[in-house]
Amino acid sequence: MRRCATPQRCGTSIDKIMDNNILQETALALQKEWAVSIPDIISEEAILKLLAERVVKIIAQGPDVFFQLMYRLDISEKKLNSVMHDEHAADKIARLIYDRQLQKIQSRINNKSNRADTDPDLKW
Repeated sequence: MRRCATPQRCGTSIDKIMDNNILQETALALQKEWAVSIPDIISEEAILKLLAERVVKIIAQGPDVFFQLMYRLDISEKKLNSVMHDEHAADKIARLIYDRQLQKIQSRINNKSNRADTDPDLKW
Protein backbone atom coordinates (compact mmCIF):
# COMPACT_ATOMS: atom_id res chain seq x y z
CA MET A 1 0.00 0.00 0.00
CA ARG A 2 1.30 3.40 -0.96
CA ARG A 3 1.55 5.92 1.87
CA CYS A 4 1.75 9.67 1.58
CA ALA A 5 2.19 12.52 3.99
CA THR A 6 -1.09 14.07 2.85
CA PRO A 7 -3.85 12.81 0.53
CA GLN A 8 -3.24 15.74 -1.83
CA ARG A 9 0.32 14.55 -2.50
CA CYS A 10 -0.96 11.14 -3.58
CA GLY A 11 -3.22 12.69 -6.20
CA THR A 12 -6.44 12.26 -4.21
CA SER A 13 -8.46 14.64 -2.17
CA ILE A 14 -9.97 14.17 1.25
CA ASP A 15 -13.44 14.58 -0.30
CA LYS A 16 -12.73 11.72 -2.71
CA ILE A 17 -11.61 9.51 0.18
CA MET A 18 -14.72 10.43 2.17
CA ASP A 19 -16.95 9.74 -0.87
CA ASN A 20 -15.33 6.31 -1.28
CA ASN A 21 -15.83 5.55 2.42
CA ILE A 22 -19.47 6.57 2.20
CA LEU A 23 -19.93 4.43 -0.92
CA GLN A 24 -18.42 1.42 0.85
CA GLU A 25 -20.54 2.01 3.95
CA THR A 26 -23.65 2.34 1.78
CA ALA A 27 -22.81 -0.88 -0.05
CA LEU A 28 -22.35 -2.76 3.22
CA ALA A 29 -25.60 -1.42 4.66
CA LEU A 30 -27.53 -2.33 1.52
CA GLN A 31 -25.92 -5.76 1.48
CA LYS A 32 -27.07 -6.33 5.04
CA GLU A 33 -30.58 -4.87 4.76
CA TRP A 34 -31.41 -6.00 1.22
CA ALA A 35 -29.48 -9.28 0.91
CA VAL A 36 -27.70 -7.93 -2.14
CA SER A 37 -24.36 -9.49 -3.05
CA ILE A 38 -21.94 -6.60 -3.50
CA PRO A 39 -18.81 -7.32 -5.55
CA ASP A 40 -15.34 -6.51 -4.23
CA ILE A 41 -15.00 -3.61 -6.65
CA ILE A 42 -17.99 -1.40 -6.11
CA SER A 43 -19.43 1.52 -7.96
CA GLU A 44 -22.64 3.46 -7.64
CA GLU A 45 -23.85 2.01 -10.96
CA ALA A 46 -23.18 -1.58 -9.83
CA ILE A 47 -25.00 -1.03 -6.55
CA LEU A 48 -27.99 0.52 -8.33
CA LYS A 49 -28.17 -2.38 -10.79
CA LEU A 50 -28.11 -4.96 -7.99
CA LEU A 51 -30.70 -3.02 -6.02
CA ALA A 52 -33.01 -2.76 -9.04
CA GLU A 53 -32.83 -6.54 -9.49
CA ARG A 54 -33.67 -7.01 -5.82
CA VAL A 55 -36.57 -4.53 -6.04
CA VAL A 56 -38.11 -6.58 -8.88
CA LYS A 57 -37.89 -9.75 -6.74
CA ILE A 58 -39.44 -8.02 -3.73
CA ILE A 59 -42.29 -6.55 -5.77
CA ALA A 60 -42.98 -10.05 -7.11
CA GLN A 61 -43.46 -11.24 -3.51
CA GLY A 62 -46.41 -8.90 -3.17
CA PRO A 63 -47.18 -5.27 -2.51
CA ASP A 64 -47.44 -5.72 1.27
CA VAL A 65 -43.83 -6.85 1.59
CA PHE A 66 -42.62 -4.13 -0.75
CA PHE A 67 -44.47 -1.25 0.93
CA GLN A 68 -43.49 -2.46 4.38
CA LEU A 69 -39.82 -2.24 3.36
CA MET A 70 -40.32 1.20 1.85
CA TYR A 71 -41.98 2.37 5.05
CA ARG A 72 -39.14 0.93 7.15
CA LEU A 73 -36.59 2.75 5.01
CA ASP A 74 -38.61 5.96 5.31
CA ILE A 75 -38.93 6.39 1.55
CA SER A 76 -41.28 9.28 0.83
CA GLU A 77 -44.68 8.04 -0.36
CA LYS A 78 -44.90 11.01 -2.70
CA LYS A 79 -41.57 10.13 -4.34
CA LEU A 80 -42.50 6.47 -4.50
CA ASN A 81 -45.85 7.18 -6.14
CA SER A 82 -44.19 9.40 -8.72
CA VAL A 83 -42.01 6.52 -10.00
CA MET A 84 -44.23 3.46 -9.45
CA HIS A 85 -45.88 3.53 -12.89
CA ASP A 86 -42.75 4.47 -14.81
CA GLU A 87 -41.35 2.10 -17.42
CA HIS A 88 -38.09 1.95 -15.43
CA ALA A 89 -39.73 1.87 -11.99
CA ALA A 90 -37.29 -0.66 -10.51
CA ASP A 91 -34.31 1.51 -11.48
CA LYS A 92 -35.91 4.63 -10.04
CA ILE A 93 -36.95 2.87 -6.83
CA ALA A 94 -33.39 1.56 -6.50
CA ARG A 95 -32.19 5.18 -6.79
CA LEU A 96 -34.63 6.25 -4.03
CA ILE A 97 -33.37 3.46 -1.76
CA TYR A 98 -29.73 4.27 -2.51
CA ASP A 99 -30.20 7.99 -1.92
CA ARG A 100 -32.03 7.36 1.35
CA GLN A 101 -29.27 5.05 2.54
CA LEU A 102 -26.69 7.72 1.69
CA GLN A 103 -28.68 10.28 3.71
CA LYS A 104 -28.72 7.97 6.72
CA ILE A 105 -24.97 7.34 6.54
CA GLN A 106 -24.15 11.01 6.09
CA SER A 107 -26.38 11.83 9.03
CA ARG A 108 -24.54 9.28 11.19
CA ILE A 109 -21.21 10.76 10.16
CA ASN A 110 -22.38 14.28 10.98
CA ASN A 111 -23.79 13.20 14.34
CA LYS A 112 -20.55 11.42 15.26
CA SER A 113 -18.60 14.61 14.69
CA ASN A 114 -21.18 16.60 16.65
CA ARG A 115 -21.00 14.19 19.57
CA ALA A 116 -17.24 14.64 19.79
CA ASP A 117 -17.82 18.33 20.46
CA THR A 118 -20.14 17.77 23.44
CA ASP A 119 -19.25 17.96 27.09
CA PRO A 120 -17.22 14.85 28.10
CA ASP A 121 -19.22 14.56 31.33
CA LEU A 122 -22.36 14.00 29.25
CA LYS A 123 -20.87 11.08 27.30
CA TRP A 124 -21.92 7.61 28.33
